[in-house]
Amino acid sequence: MKKHQLCFLIFAWVAPALLFASVNLAEIAKKVDDRYNSTSSLAADFTETYTGAGISRTESGTLWLKHPGKMRWEYRQPAPKLFVTDGKNAFFYVPGDHQARRASVKKLDDLRSPLRYLLGKTKLNKEFTNLAIATDVNPVEAGDVVLRGIPKGMEDRVASVLLEVSLQGEIRRIVLTEIDGAVTEFRFSNQRPNVSVPDDRFHFTPPAGVEVVEVPEMG
Repeated sequence: MKKHQLCFLIFAWVAPALLFASVNLAEIAKKVDDRYNSTSSLAADFTETYTGAGISRTESGTLWLKHPGKMRWEYRQPAPKLFVTDGKNAFFYVPGDHQARRASVKKLDDLRSPLRYLLGKTKLNKEFTNLAIATDVNPVEAGDVVLRGIPKGMEDRVASVLLEVSLQGEIRRIVLTEIDGAVTEFRFSNQRPNVSVPDDRFHFTPPAGVEVVEVPEMG
């Protein structure tokens, strides 16, 4: 092996470790907190990938968040569906179905639900147990930092969460590994903070002929 090739391989191996060593957990967590606590609304494109129980699927669409506690996941590909919370209730609806589901946000057991608290009250160290820099995981985007922790209140379902964060505190990727081994990954792009989003975007009005069914929990 030529000397310059050997040097490149050594650099490629140690570079992530050098990056993580230069990043302080408290500092990067504070950047995330400061970024989203100063944001009153957010729009972003997302891609969601699920793998588990012999199933693999990828979906994409647009996410809107608004303080306090409102969110709207508008799936477009490969098929449209809607998951929306108005701060009190959550609704799930697939266009063409004759029923929509409704549950209190207090009874949500949905992996998307913690994101409704992202704006205005972010505190990563309080939201996750054993939060640490995941030095054994390479980020998708060069220069990002990957954090690992267990979301409080979901310990009975989620084994760990990876947060890929830019050095400016932007959350670009979330990977949730459940106790049963299922993995859900969210990737966010084209994030637009403090966009104008009317409150009625977070209200669900069932189409004509669609029955809203109350369910004990939604997961």
